[in-house]
This record gives sequence, C-alpha cells and structure tokens, in this order.
Amino acid sequence: MLSRSTRCIAATRVFSRWQPHHRSNRALLAVRHCTQTLQDFKKTLTFPAASCTFEALAQDGNALTDQQVVLHGYLGTRRDASKSLTFAELHDMHLRSTVQLVSTPTTGEEGSDKPHQLLRSLENHTPVAVSGTVKARKAPKSSGSKDGARLLVTGVEIKIEQVTPLNVFPQDIIMGDATVFPPEQRHLQIRNDSSIRHALAFRSKAAYTIRDELCKHHDFADIETPLLFKSTPEGAREFLVPTRAPRMAYALPQSPQQYKQILMSSGIPRYMQVAKCFRDEDLRADRQPEFTQIDLEMAFATGEDVMKVIEAVTKRLWNDLLNVKLPESFDRMTYEEAMSKYGSDKPDLRYGSEIRRIEYMLPADLIKKIGPLDFPIVEVMKLTISDDPNKTRKYINAFMDSPEAQPFIQNPEGQPGIFIFDSRKPLQGLQPFGFEAAEQLEEILALHDGDVVIIQARKDTPFSGGSTPLGNLRLAMNKAAVQQGYLPAPSGFAFTWITDFPLFSASSDRASEPGQGGSAGISATHHPFTAPKTPEDVDLLVSDPLAVKADHYDLVVNGVELGGGSRRIHSAAMQEYVMREVLKMSDERMKDFAHLIEVLRAGCPPHAGLALGFDRLVAVMLGKDSVRDVIAFPKSGKGEDMLVKSPTRMTKEQLETYHLQVKS
Repeated sequence: MLSRSTRCIAATRVFSRWQPHHRSNRALLAVRHCTQTLQDFKKTLTFPAASCTFEALAQDGNALTDQQVVLHGYLGTRRDASKSLTFAELHDMHLRSTVQLVSTPTTGEEGSDKPHQLLRSLENHTPVAVSGTVKARKAPKSSGSKDGARLLVTGVEIKIEQVTPLNVFPQDIIMGDATVFPPEQRHLQIRNDSSIRHALAFRSKAAYTIRDELCKHHDFADIETPLLFKSTPEGAREFLVPTRAPRMAYALPQSPQQYKQILMSSGIPRYMQVAKCFRDEDLRADRQPEFTQIDLEMAFATGEDVMKVIEAVTKRLWNDLLNVKLPESFDRMTYEEAMSKYGSDKPDLRYGSEIRRIEYMLPADLIKKIGPLDFPIVEVMKLTISDDPNKTRKYINAFMDSPEAQPFIQNPEGQPGIFIFDSRKPLQGLQPFGFEAAEQLEEILALHDGDVVIIQARKDTPFSGGSTPLGNLRLAMNKAAVQQGYLPAPSGFAFTWITDFPLFSASSDRASEPGQGGSAGISATHHPFTAPKTPEDVDLLVSDPLAVKADHYDLVVNGVELGGGSRRIHSAAMQEYVMREVLKMSDERMKDFAHLIEVLRAGCPPHAGLALGFDRLVAVMLGKDSVRDVIAFPKSGKGEDMLVKSPTRMTKEQLETYHLQVKS
C-alpha cells in the first residue's frame, strides 16, 4: 500500500495533467487532502518552546501562580463538565508527571480551530504544546504526590490559552492501562507500560554509573572496538557479514576479546567499553543473539586486581541505584566446591539444601536399585517444606506430576529417590536405607518431620559442564515450593566468585559444535587465551591437560552468572604452545590467530580482564526474569524483531551482489 505522502504526490501529478473538463470529484478531494496534510504539517514546524517543567510546577507551583507557561506532553483523560467547561490531563514527555488542564471558551470563540473546541476534538495520547496560565487549585498541602510511578501535580492547574497539536493519534489504536500490545507493536508496548520505560531509564543510569566508576575512579579509558571482525573459533557460532569481494566475509564479534588484548600490547593500560556482542546460538530467557556487555581489561594486572575493581563497580551500582549496601568483599568458592555442594557452577546461595555424597553409607542393594550405573556417586539433599508430612507429600505429588519433573524422571542415569521423614512410620519413612544408614542420614541432615530427602546417582567422573542432575533438581524443587506457597520467596542478593575452573574440557562428540578448533579431543573451557593458574598447572599442560586449573573467575548472584573473566596468556610462545601442542590446532586454524601471536610477541605485559553481561545485570537488579524486559527492542525466541520484521529474505539481486547462492 502506498504511503499518504506518495498518494499525495501521485494525485497532484495526475491533477496537473488533466484539463479542467476532465477533473473528477475524486481527484479534487485527493488534492484538497494533500493540501490539508501539508498545511497541518507546517503548523507543527513552529510550535512554541517549553518554558516550564512539570517538576517545577510540583515544587514551586505557588510561586508560578498567574504566570504564563508553555508545556509539552501528551493529552490524557478528558472530562467535559459542560459545553463551556472541560478538564483534561496533560502528561509530560517522559510520561512520568501529570497536571490538570482547564479550558473554557474565549470571548467570541467560534470554529473548531479555537483552543476550547480544539481541545475537545483531540484524542487522548495526542502530542501537544499547551500555552496557559498557572492557577492555584484546592488540593492537598503537598503540590506533588506519587501515584505509582507518576507524579501528580495537585497544587496548581493550567488555564488553557492555546493548544497546538503536534501530530494526530488515530482512533483505531485503543490504548488503556489493561491493553496488551503484541511484539509487532513494541513502540506501543513501551509507551503504554511504565515498567518498561522505567527499566530503560534504569539501564541508562546503570551504564552511566559504570562508566563513571571505571573511568573517573579507576583510570579506565572508554575505547570502541570494531564490529566488523573476522571469523575465529572462540566457542559459539558467529554471524557472518558477506562482502562484495568473492568468498570474503566479516564476522560480528562474539566479544571484543582479541581487540582488548591487542590494546594491552598497544600501551593502553586500562580499557573498558559498553560493547555490543553477537552469538548465533539457541535462545533462552537470559540470552539474545545480540547482547551488551561491560567489557574491561587491565595491563600489569592479575585476576585479583580485576575482581577488586569489579567489586567496587558492583557495590557502587547497588548503593547508588538500589540503596543496598553490599559486603566489603564477596564470598568465593571453587568450581569443585560449587558443583559438590550445590550441583551448579552458578549456585543460588539464598536456598539451603546443600548436597552431600553418601554412597559410602548405603547398602549395596539400594545402590543397585537407584539406577543402571555401576559404582556410581550417590548424592543426597534435604528440602524443608512443612513440618506436616501430609502437606509435604501433597507438594511432592504435585511436583512429580508437573512438566518440570519430567527431565528428572527420564534421566538415563536413574530417576531421583524421594523420601519424606515421618516419625510415625518405621525408620521414620527411611526404611529402604536400612537401620544404620537411616540413622546416619537423620543425624547428618538434622531431619525433622516433613523434611524431604532426595537421593540421585551420577557417574563417578570429574565434574564438567555447568550443573549436575541433583543440582538442577535442587533449583527446580525450591522454585516450585516458592510458587506453590510452601516457601517464602528468597530475598536479597547473594554474591560469590566461582574460581579454579578446569582450563580444558573434553570436546563434544558433535562434529558441528563450534569452537572445537583442534584435534586433541579437548577444547578450552572458556576460550584458548586463558592462562593456567599456578606453576604446577603449567607443568600439567604436558602430562594431564584436563587436570589444569584456569585462572578464570565468574561473578554469580542469586543463581545468575553476571560475568566472567580471566588472566590471559601474554606470551606469544606460550599462546602458540597451547594452541599447537595442547589443543592440536592445524596450521590452517593457526593462521586465524597470527595477528594475536604477533601482537603478544611485541612485549605484551601480563594482563587480565572480565566481561559483565549488562542485560542480565540490569534484569537482576530490577528483579526481572528475562533480559527481554530490560532491552528496548529485544529479539523473539526465534531471533526475530517482530516490529521491523528482521531478518529479511535476501533478494536475487542481493545474493548476486555478494556472490551467494541458495542451496535447495
């Protein structure tokens, strides 16, 4: 369909070619409509500048009484008391404050272009410039009061003298407090939902605070790095950007990792950036194909130096934006400890339910019944739901019947064993454990009536990945208990650093898995630029690479990984050794990193850094479940922008320009 401006041009051209006797009523109407469109737009080019803010009216309204002011904003609810008296709300441009407008006909007012009649003809949500006189009104003593997130100016009102509509709000758009707009109308979602606008304003303040803390108080330089990069195996699938040169393409960066290491060798001692990053991977509630991270790197620094800076930034954010004082220093635990105690490398420490190994105390016949594994590790945890075993049993039945329980029931290593401690039953409901094991469990878990005892078997192998089956079950059961009202929702912020990750992990069996650039059967757990932690770990590179600990650290809060970083390999020879001798990268793959090796060769100092997931950080601070709630224009679960309809199908001409062909 042609736009209105295109139709106007077409109609004008047609009209100019026709002789007078060929003019139709339709063409005349079209030209008149176009003329009116132009006239209406010209009126909006010279609207008066605002002379007063809504905050000033709220704070100093009495001092402004009987003064003329000009306000900009959106019309709100209108109430016509009579033909000669109209009240209307005017919302400020931020949609945060509201003042009452009062309109009566001016002497000799006739026609719809006069202020009173014009106001009565305008739709709610119309953007306007209003000129009028400040008048005192009978109201509570305070001139401003909070109504949710909106400031109500109650001490004064504006007697309208002139109103200038700056656009038309169409009647076919119905906007109200209860209106739910689809993603295709994201602009109306934002305009109609104060929580989204608040999240975006909060996000802006957070970015400013981070920059101020790093650049002003820690001597960082805010430096932009290129978005058109090259394809390198860093661990995730990339977005490629084809060029007009045959077979040549850029790649959008998964992170500014290599550029910031290059800066360390360039005499830039401290770098930071609010960086856009891109990863073509499966989407979850906490992931987007394009996302923002707070990226930083420090020369002549260790991981300890980076963690101190990040703690300072985090404490400043929580103090300034949430008025929450965080501990002087954050807790720490190793990857091994986190996986052992909580079954997760990003544990939510607000929940109890620590995990313990108990296979040593269990009867052999019970271990065989738990699952198909030979000589497994058996772990146990306690969950306190109620002191009434019957209520606990009701909760367990509801959870096990829910979709959330299906992955645990279908676990090929065996489903969990769930028992309810009940003093009215033989061995308190723990009969399958036998007398001795039941007694030991009661003591080490400090069991009381209604407590849930959950056991789970897993393979007796070193920890890998981000969680264990019992760790996932721990989180799922606690969340279900909160949702069903058995447990209070956890509150506060439990920060911890997770350290001592394995430097390498066994490679995936899937040939299509990205980031597996070598033939050694192992890959870098995070990226191949991470340094071993200790001299002993350096020695293990030769004899047992999978036992090497990385000088890597993740910042975790409430079960969310806010970010991670590491000390980097700053020696060209060492970096080449890891890639060639440990990961067994081919000569062809090594060419992708030739620039980095050359940079490190130029006397690069020791350096370390970290990247905070900015979207996740803001979501955690605001208590949002999804990063989509804190992003202005998020992608859908399929990676689509439903408003602008991206991505788009490439045309034949575009494919030819970039020397591309579509395979059938």
